Amino acid sequence: MCDLFQIIINFFRTLLFTMETTIAQLNHIFHNFEPNLIQEIFDNAVVKEVEAGEIVMRTGQYLLSAMVLVKGSLKIYREGDEGGEFFLYYIHPGEACAMSLTCLNHQEKSQVSAIAVDPTTILFIPMAKVNDWIRAYRTWSDFVINTYRTRFEDALLVLDNVAFRGMDERLEFYLKKQVDNCGCKDLQINHQTIANDLNSSREVISRLLKKMEQRGILILHRNHIEFIGRDF
Repeated sequence: MCDLFQIIINFFRTLLFTMETTIAQLNHIFHNFEPNLIQEIFDNAVVKEVEAGEIVMRTGQYLLSAMVLVKGSLKIYREGDEGGEFFLYYIHPGEACAMSLTCLNHQEKSQVSAIAVDPTTILFIPMAKVNDWIRAYRTWSDFVINTYRTRFEDALLVLDNVAFRGMDERLEFYLKKQVDNCGCKDLQINHQTIANDLNSSREVISRLLKKMEQRGILILHRNHIEFIGRDF
């Protein structure tokens, strides 16, 4: 009986520690949110942990909750009618998926897909709460507006790259985004993945990467790219 009682005590201690840790994490990531808003997020959001490579959102999917990241990163990309992919941007901790917010408000299908780059923790927030908090909390309203603005700027960057830059410049811009996302200079990525993200061919990407290697910017390995140039 004593052992059972101790197990129950330990369980509730662990549960309390987990709750306090989670709220502390939310306070750290969303440091400008009101305490009441942090508590509401904790009380209402569904937490989901996904592994690297797991698809979180698909093109054509109806979304029932907004997605806000706590840990990891999501790669957002556009899929073509014939199955091609085009990389758009990343979502990092403390950021929300603008498409999930838009689809919630207009009950539309997602126009993009999202895949976890590494082990990722996501908060799924119900539509009703998203709208309630916009009216109740200025910081949440600003968060939503900033999310739309940031993704609009990301879209403009993508458009500028496609319209005004050659594939060599687009490749360098893309690689710098990958370096910024992982915070490292050794990308675990192959030529075919890059080609898919830039809607190009593997042959073209391999040729351009070889030229960058000759310029002393990087070293090509079998399944990863090591950057050595100062530009990166």
